[in-house]
Amino acid sequence: MPELRTFYPEIEAYDAGHLDVGDGHVIYWERSGTKGAKPAVFLHGGPGGGFSASHRRLFDPTLYDVMLFDQRGCGKSTPHASIEANTTWHLVADIERLREMMGVDTWQVFGGSWGSTLALAYAETHPEHVSELVLRGIYLLTKAEMDWYYQFGVSEMFPDKWERFLAPIPEAERGDLTAAYRKRLTSDDRAVQIEAALAWSQWEGQTITLLPEPSTSDVFGEDDFALAFARIENHYFTHKGWLEDNQLLRDAGKLKDIPGTIVHGRYDMPCPARYAWALHKAWPKADFHLIEGAGHAYSEPGILDQLIRATDRYAGKG
Repeated sequence: MPELRTFYPEIEAYDAGHLDVGDGHVIYWERSGTKGAKPAVFLHGGPGGGFSASHRRLFDPTLYDVMLFDQRGCGKSTPHASIEANTTWHLVADIERLREMMGVDTWQVFGGSWGSTLALAYAETHPEHVSELVLRGIYLLTKAEMDWYYQFGVSEMFPDKWERFLAPIPEAERGDLTAAYRKRLTSDDRAVQIEAALAWSQWEGQTITLLPEPSTSDVFGEDDFALAFARIENHYFTHKGWLEDNQLLRDAGKLKDIPGTIVHGRYDMPCPARYAWALHKAWPKADFHLIEGAGHAYSEPGILDQLIRATDRYAGKG
């Protein structure tokens, strides 16, 4: 069996800055790898998660010029945790601004989890600007997927963690947990916001890997991270991503000329594999890898192996 591929060595960004995208938002961006090499853009998850230094390591730095950015309201973008003028379509427009700033006509779009949702929304809007799509942990943002994770489904697998997720919400409000959390995450009382944010954020952090992995989940318990993550994610899910139900799958025909790779863990709890399978069927041109013994996180060995093989292959590396 071939040896599993893993991260490229740690690397610093060679350029970074802030871009005023209007509506009071300023997004933080950086570029890593080799200036003028194969262009790519990395779309982080959440929404509201921000990117990390390890995301630079998914690409061969000698072959890629990678744009990474913190989406509106999170990471080093400002204002922190803001949900004003913060929608899927604002982010699609921000990606286009960054492409124009980078001065490239087409680029590889790489996204996992919510990043896969955003990558699909962007690629279906601007297919002419996408050289390839690399997608992991497919999330189509349908009502069925949201109910599975935030109402009934994953609750059956993690009853102990689910109990902690329910704790801030009175029994009478548990019929719509997303709405109950929104009320608290938009409260005028910061203490109420933080309590709800930590419960929402840690529910995700503790269910994204097949086995407990503190190095992945610990950040979800930090107040500032949790506040942006929970407020923005809940805001997006309350509004169903400003998408028509099943829109991304319905419009998958727009991807027909784009080479792509889909990587999904068999035991992905937040994002059930059936939706990745449905995307595979609707977009047969894409390579499809269902990884046994893996959950949701990009850092799980089998998932990481296929992601790096994909970025290598699209850069012409065997």
